[in-house]
Amino acid sequence: MMNGSYVLEGYVPEFDATIVTSILDAGGHILGKSCAEDMSFTGTSFTSAKGAIRNPCKRDHSAGGSSSGSSALVASGDVDMAIGGDQGGSIRVPAAWCGVVGLKPTFGLVPYTGILSMEYTNDHVGPITKNVYDAALLLEVIAGYDNGLDPRQPVNLEVPEYTKLLATSLPGIRIGVVKEGFGLPTSEEDVDTLVKKAAFQMTDLGATVEEISVPEHTIGAMVFNTYATTASIDTMIKECGAGSQYKGFYPSSAVNALHKGYKTRINDLSAVLKCGLLFSDYVKEEYGSYFYAKAQNIRIDITKTFDKILGDYDVLVMPTVPFKAPQLPNEGIAVSDVLAQTNECLPTAKCTT
Repeated sequence: MMNGSYVLEGYVPEFDATIVTSILDAGGHILGKSCAEDMSFTGTSFTSAKGAIRNPCKRDHSAGGSSSGSSALVASGDVDMAIGGDQGGSIRVPAAWCGVVGLKPTFGLVPYTGILSMEYTNDHVGPITKNVYDAALLLEVIAGYDNGLDPRQPVNLEVPEYTKLLATSLPGIRIGVVKEGFGLPTSEEDVDTLVKKAAFQMTDLGATVEEISVPEHTIGAMVFNTYATTASIDTMIKECGAGSQYKGFYPSSAVNALHKGYKTRINDLSAVLKCGLLFSDYVKEEYGSYFYAKAQNIRIDITKTFDKILGDYDVLVMPTVPFKAPQLPNEGIAVSDVLAQTNECLPTAKCTT
């Protein structure tokens, strides 16, 4: 249960996460723990303490991250379903690059109890599967209210039978193709073309499809980068995954294991995390929590914008990642090259740097 990092090597939790209990209660079989990126902090698949996770479709290419192992195992057929965490793409990126289905559920829909937190207002956990039906089935099992143990969840949470909502025709469904999700500095033309073609093919099933503009979409990347470089570092490393000032269940043994790991093995963190630590300290020293507060305020406006648009459209479409999986780097490359390749693997990197 390393979370991809040497700082947790040898750690064994004293209880199952709520979603693990739900899967077992529903008759599922837990075959093992998949490998993730170092502290689940990048969208690549080469910063894990135990080595690179290879893409089953093309083994010298990235499997994506940070839930790299989960997507690779599903794509290779070793498991039927897997679980991933997603704060900034960590389910969606590896699912896209490995050619499987990944879903980042609505915030609070799936209980996060027993899972290492990255940032309490941005933690999500969800299914990675071979097809949409399996994703709906697994979501049915793991979603639901956790009796107040997870502060992310609303009390009046309702979970429908998602498998019964699947349809093979789309009469009356309105699909918006988001203009701002295409033609980015990182976009590859064939990716844009295929996604648009697939979206407009939905008209054959009865849907209405049209291109729309959501200018606020481009701001979202900058908001996430603020979380990634300040709040996430604080929660994961400085607060040892506990966060603070939230009512709910705290996995104290994990907090203690992280504290000991950081005390004795912090030098074993990936170069990406070390860089994040330095940058976070700089931002906090120079600006305090100003940018975090500003990002949270902007997120309220972005949420209102998308809520309004989703009142007019049932589905919004854009590439999950605007470019195909890159090649894995050679072993032993310079730290500066590692950081450069990690930055290039972020879907939004070149348009927000």
